[in-house]
Amino acid sequence: MAKQPMLKFVTVARDMPEKRGADERRQDFHEIYAEYADAKAKEQAGRCSQCGVPYCQTHCPLHNNIPDWLKLTAEGRLREAYEISQATNTFPEICGRICPQDRLCEGNCVIEQSGHGTVTIGSVEKYITDTAWEEGWVQPIRPMTERTETVGIIGAGPGGLAAAEMLRRAGLQVTVYDRYDRAGGLMTYGIPGFKLEKDVVMRRIEQLEQGGVAFELNCDVDADIFAALQGEHDAIIIATGVYKSRDLDLPGSDAAGVVKALDYLTASNRKSFGDAVPEFDSGMLNAEGRSVVVIGGGDTAMDCVRTAIRQGATSVKCLYRRDRANMPGSQREVQNAEEEGVVFEWLSAPAGFALTGGAVTGVQVQKMRLGAPDATGRQMPEVIEGADYVEEADLVVKALGFEPEDLPLMFGQPELKVTRWGTIRAEYQTGRTALKGVYAVGDIVRGASLVVWAIRDGRDCAEAVLADLGVGSAAIAAE
Repeated sequence: MAKQPMLKFVTVARDMPEKRGADERRQDFHEIYAEYADAKAKEQAGRCSQCGVPYCQTHCPLHNNIPDWLKLTAEGRLREAYEISQATNTFPEICGRICPQDRLCEGNCVIEQSGHGTVTIGSVEKYITDTAWEEGWVQPIRPMTERTETVGIIGAGPGGLAAAEMLRRAGLQVTVYDRYDRAGGLMTYGIPGFKLEKDVVMRRIEQLEQGGVAFELNCDVDADIFAALQGEHDAIIIATGVYKSRDLDLPGSDAAGVVKALDYLTASNRKSFGDAVPEFDSGMLNAEGRSVVVIGGGDTAMDCVRTAIRQGATSVKCLYRRDRANMPGSQREVQNAEEEGVVFEWLSAPAGFALTGGAVTGVQVQKMRLGAPDATGRQMPEVIEGADYVEEADLVVKALGFEPEDLPLMFGQPELKVTRWGTIRAEYQTGRTALKGVYAVGDIVRGASLVVWAIRDGRDCAEAVLADLGVGSAAIAAE
């Protein structure tokens, strides 16, 4: 009788893929984790308890069938594991790299709750799909039937691409419009290579192109273009994301040396592609040899501090107004940043900027304490009087989150309803908006969120579009 490949969590400890040393990874933008070897992936997948109520699955926005593909991996049936994985997730190799598993699937693993250490779900997911690419199992889309219905998707980020993939599988003619010169959205220009190497994203986009998805890049949709798209397509999906940076209403916030996080990260990622980036070459968006302060506590702030380290900053500090336990960013990312030399100044908020000759020389910092909880239950920061100081800096990066642009104005569609936050008002799951034949998905509906949620929204919306066009989701099949 074959040896039971599962339920090894009592005898086999949790073991992540090898992480490169901090001194080594500070020198480049390559991903910091190595790949699992086949035997190690099987061993770690075999730790899954195959519990009757898989909380890992229910806490995954895509409801990935995690226990099944862990079992198949443990049994060495990797192609079947990949097929199960990609059935619910358009980009499993990307989610395996950048999802905050510590807050989602792994954070809710049953054996983690029992003290045995979670199954390394994200690393196994990455291993399965990377193996699928290497073995040639990932093929371009080949619809069973070509159809005449057309869909235009505005935005080539994860939500738009997920919808495009499903619609194309059903045989629809799909065109994706994006303002940038490369598709991928924040996966391409927002997330640094040490979390998501760019060839991983470009490989997936090439697969979509080979499968018949058309891309119109350098296309900044305005009122005229939107009207033209309405006449050209049977349905339109708005998947623009939220790109308007939140700002600080403080003296000196527009001084030289005070920059926006997205501008800073985009410049760095463009350099990794080999593009000419004058703002980087001039030093404006380059941290080399500079004292850097990043303001914010989310994942974007973590991307900025770790980018500054790799660019050769002399010092990198992160200001966050709450404490470590209350920061919104991934605790795993905080640990990685600290290992690489980032200093966190908790309970610290900016009050202004010190300037010399119009250029920033420091951040005026107010020390805080946590007071009474607000309506959401989080403790509110309160200023400690008389505890101000100046944190020296000649490059300050504002990583305060993102807000939606005024799309009804940009698209010349005043009937396009928005919420009080400026996000598009759309039906839950379907993405239908107030405009007939127009849908919306991802961050432009839910606000700045995770890539995995955008993928979920894109897939759900694609099913609604198929239903509304009378196609039906049963048409989603490949040769």
